[in-house]
Amino acid sequence: QVQLVESGGALVQPGGSLTLSCAASGSVFLFSVMGWYRQAPGKERELVATITSGSNTNYADSVKGRFTISRDNAKNTLYLQMNSLKPEDTAVYYCNGRQRLTLHDFWGQGTQVTVSS
Repeated sequence: QVQLVESGGALVQPGGSLTLSCAASGSVFLFSVMGWYRQAPGKERELVATITSGSNTNYADSVKGRFTISRDNAKNTLYLQMNSLKPEDTAVYYCNGRQRLTLHDFWGQGTQVTVSS
């Protein structure tokens, strides 16, 4: 079965940077679209960024200009580069992929990002 595994979460100071990775057990070509979501304590899960198979990207207004989503097809890995981090970015970040044809969504286990001084 297809699996997604996130890594890279850490404690970082405000204004710092982090890059999250999401490794797929199979080719990223299995997915028509992939994305990053996050859930902060006491909050609902929200979309952070998406990237389609055609490399079109979409970002939440709160992260535009600070975060960049990208994909490395050779490494079957999705990335989220996060710059100018704020305490409000603190959350568990989840990787998502929508499988072609079946349209079934796959989710990673999540990785914790904490922004604090």
